[in-house]
Amino acid sequence: MSSHDEDGSKQGPATRLVRTGRDPALTGPFVNPPVVHASTVLFPNVDMMAPGAQKYAYGRRGTPTSDGLETAISELENAEGTVLCPSGLSAVSTALLAILSAGDHLLMADNVYEPARHIAVTTLARLGIRTTFFDPTLGSEIASLMEPETKAVYVESPGSLTFEMTDIPAIAAAAHARGAYVLTDNTWATPYFFKPLDHGADISIQAGTKYLSGHSDVMIGTLAANDAVWKAVKNTHGNLGLCVGPDDIYLANRGLRTMGIRLDRQMQSALTVARWLEQRPEVKRLLHPAMPSDPGHAIWKRDMKGASGLFGIVMDGWSEDKTKAFLNGLGLFGLGYSWGGFESLAIPAKIHRTATSWEAGGPTIRLHVGLEEPADLIADLEQSFARIGNLA
Repeated sequence: MSSHDEDGSKQGPATRLVRTGRDPALTGPFVNPPVVHASTVLFPNVDMMAPGAQKYAYGRRGTPTSDGLETAISELENAEGTVLCPSGLSAVSTALLAILSAGDHLLMADNVYEPARHIAVTTLARLGIRTTFFDPTLGSEIASLMEPETKAVYVESPGSLTFEMTDIPAIAAAAHARGAYVLTDNTWATPYFFKPLDHGADISIQAGTKYLSGHSDVMIGTLAANDAVWKAVKNTHGNLGLCVGPDDIYLANRGLRTMGIRLDRQMQSALTVARWLEQRPEVKRLLHPAMPSDPGHAIWKRDMKGASGLFGIVMDGWSEDKTKAFLNGLGLFGLGYSWGGFESLAIPAKIHRTATSWEAGGPTIRLHVGLEEPADLIADLEQSFARIGNLA
């Protein structure tokens, strides 16, 4: 951080998004860190080839481009350090592999991103690591599930399909009392709205593909760690040979600068759409922790500064065919996986649980509200409701 930004922690979140990671030592006179395409790095002499003698030794181990974004994320997350991964899922797997070893036990919330579950029951299981899934609303009672071998608790708050809020401070207190670490997927809130490390987590993971990039054209993940686990994270990341291309890093860094204004707009637009949907007779239940009707609203209000554009709705007794017809009738909401970009999206939510049941009374649809006008999005939803009419 440059000298004139030494009080950056006291600045507002939007200001920090603009200023962070722009050290003149990296950027020179330019606003953005330069895009450095590099593998081989040259040394002035043999002595300088010794480990640590020169800041940059090989492209995979870092460049001014990657340093700029890593520094920015570390400052925003209040982390000891950050590594960049080729995708959000890569960041998840790297975090788990950094913490867990053969014979360890993992506690994983039952509402996490499905590929994270898959890693646990396949790759981790093959390596001799056991996983127990738990009710994401358990809070401090998670202590009853902890074993002598429990090394980590993995949570996602809110869950990316069913949106339950998890009491991360309570989970962290229980985990740390037993010598376990807490890993959290913070993609939904981003460090703009929530800083997991300030609430007891040891690792904060983002699929930067989503809001960090913001334009649906980059694959990147970030993994920010506190001082207790930073060395293990850094070593595992290096041992796995992970790196991200400089052009994707540049685009993510550029997206970071506008993430605040995008999230503020998408939060308000999503709340507008959600309030309208909550009054629709077709909607049995709204899944949005920023809404007062949501069971997790109190935790959201206590811990988070805002909400993103992603939420869910449960349809009142609809059939699968009716749900498909409704989704197929949408015009402004594209049918596509991922989220966090400038465009609105919708998908049918396929929910897999093992520790808890999901009996919502109808099919679940996940919506992502982008930067379109809320009135236009509501009109799109309304015309699709009208189109399917009395379809069974």
